[in-house]
Amino acid sequence: MAVRFLNRDVSDLCLGKPALRSIPENATVAEALLLLKRSGETHLSLWNCDHSSSVLEKAKADYDGCHCVGKISMVDLICFLSKQEHLIDFSKAFEVPISKILPKGDSIVRHLDPNSSLLEAIDYMIEGTQNAVIPIYNNGSTDSRRKSSSPRSTNHNGVEYCWLTQEDVARFLLNSIGVFSPMPTFSIESLNIIDHNIMTIGYHDPAISALDSITLANIEQTALAVVDNDNKLIGEISASTLAYCDEDVAAAITTLSAGDLMAYIDYGGPPEDLVGLVKMRLQEKKLDRMTKLIMEEEFSASSSSSSACSCSSDDESGSSRNGSGRFSSSRRSEAITCYPGSSLVAVLIQALAHRATSVWVIDEDQNLVGAVSFKGILKVFRSIAIARLKPETENLSTQE
Repeated sequence: MAVRFLNRDVSDLCLGKPALRSIPENATVAEALLLLKRSGETHLSLWNCDHSSSVLEKAKADYDGCHCVGKISMVDLICFLSKQEHLIDFSKAFEVPISKILPKGDSIVRHLDPNSSLLEAIDYMIEGTQNAVIPIYNNGSTDSRRKSSSPRSTNHNGVEYCWLTQEDVARFLLNSIGVFSPMPTFSIESLNIIDHNIMTIGYHDPAISALDSITLANIEQTALAVVDNDNKLIGEISASTLAYCDEDVAAAITTLSAGDLMAYIDYGGPPEDLVGLVKMRLQEKKLDRMTKLIMEEEFSASSSSSSACSCSSDDESGSSRNGSGRFSSSRRSEAITCYPGSSLVAVLIQALAHRATSVWVIDEDQNLVGAVSFKGILKVFRSIAIARLKPETENLSTQE
């Protein structure tokens, strides 16, 4: 039964999924910032709509000349703006094409046909794919689809696209957890999915010292653990929290400790004393221009280029930003924890309930042991299907 379940089409997971909001890959950092802040989205899909044959051959896909080449989030932009070379001339950094700051050599985004199997999607996600891009085919004529399509979504010849994340797949599996019984009731320790190779930073360490770790955590969809001198978990700095912040966090990363940064990115907004501390330290570093650009002025940018894959700069009345200009996040920077003896299904429910990319594993003395990610959880479900496939294959061979 588990094998048949994982052979279902990925289109089954696309029901009700919103169409992607797109931005051309030649858009600038400034344009991406503006669209992220106005749209309320945490990620934007980047599209190459060069119709030349060489580009299409390189993409190895035929999507009417358009291909999703990656995704961009506020985390990518914050990490980019936090680098030393951009702190000196912050305004110049806004002019850099967003395609220049995407991770190289990683298949983070991958196109899949709607009839691809769920097992195939899981295989790609285990290999490192974060988002599977899938066309949404609706009933009705092409003209009617064009008329009903949102002007801010990705629409190519009447076809819109959505994407599936590791979290989407994990939630879908949880809804049919009985298919995989009794494995989900086993402990995460017995299933050997605790990742002990985790990234940590001391509570009082400068946050800027962990910039590479934050960037890597964003790519791998994990988090950076903030610990005390005894390796006890205090909190975390995660991409899922940073995605709801504004570009002013680049200044906070540059000037604050890891512990203060956790307070700064909390969903309620940074305390006034920390804002003052950031301004003071920027002035000490003679980065007054950065202070003016990030801390005092409302960021503005021109609308993006009129590419075939255009991004909309129309303000959204339903924006998810609060009065302070920051996103209203559903999570704090506090860490979600479990124990080695916790069951797989319990950890999965924790991760989904808190929208956490990973759950930290601690022992009875509150010492940090490791972490469990969606990727590790997906590996377990895949292994169940493969293990049950062998007896079925052997029975067929015997009958023949």
